[in-house]
Amino acid sequence: MNVKVEVDKNSGFCPGVIRAVEIAETKLAEKGDRKIFSLGALVHNESVLGRLADAGLVAVDVEDLDEMQAVQDADLIIRAHGEPPSTYIKAKSLGFNVVDCTCPVVLKLQTRIRNAYNAMKAAGEGQILIFGKVGHAEVLGLVGQTDGEAIVVESMLMLEAMLNDGKVSPDIPTEIFSQTTKSPQEYAKVCERLSEVLGDKLKVHDTICRQVSTRHDKLSNFALSHSVIVFVSGKSSSNGKVLCEFCKSVNIRTYNISSVADINEAWFREDDNVGVCGAASTPKELLEEIAEGIRDILRKKQ
Repeated sequence: MNVKVEVDKNSGFCPGVIRAVEIAETKLAEKGDRKIFSLGALVHNESVLGRLADAGLVAVDVEDLDEMQAVQDADLIIRAHGEPPSTYIKAKSLGFNVVDCTCPVVLKLQTRIRNAYNAMKAAGEGQILIFGKVGHAEVLGLVGQTDGEAIVVESMLMLEAMLNDGKVSPDIPTEIFSQTTKSPQEYAKVCERLSEVLGDKLKVHDTICRQVSTRHDKLSNFALSHSVIVFVSGKSSSNGKVLCEFCKSVNIRTYNISSVADINEAWFREDDNVGVCGAASTPKELLEEIAEGIRDILRKKQ
């Protein structure tokens, strides 16, 4: 079976995830008797999480902080997604050394939303909309910049429902921001619909990460240039779900896996050209491992 397998050179950890993992690895290497915690999964990738856990990283949820006693000489790593202000207050009150690994792009977005919210409060009217996944860690951090008042819009369907029931008002100044990892095309459609309803009352902010926005064009070219796409991401990766669906919209023979064990030899045909790519939370070494796993499976069929 003459099948070619290529790894996408543009896939792999984004800078924000690289920074968070490197900081965690440094802290773990220097920890001695100290405990190192992360607030939530540091990255949505099972293999990386397993390696960090083996090195001593303990993941806890925000809810766990409410049940903790005061700590001494323990670090709490804030992952790249960021957190609302209330989390920092709670962590510091418990005595944690907070290690903030929030992605710089997300930090900038938090500041922009906070400033917009404060200006609206001073003016006495307005609404902040956030285009993002309801309950996503980054979105929770963004909503926290507005004392919980921002309205999260996850899809066009949700937007129409909110316009119909008055949750999104067409009569007051409105500013919309996007979660940094959302689809640029979906965000454009939501903003276009809001513009139809709100007119000049709407202010649109371009807040999707540049790496994500350019990634779609590069990923489209990659998916089109291969007969089969194997997309690699953690099962809980929001970015992975978005990008995999995008690949599938371009190339119907797209398959989503998280490990070599998920590879199915029935996906491949004689003379296929296979492309292996992944989410911003997928390490390059895992992509290479899966590409080699595909090659091994296909060699056995020859």
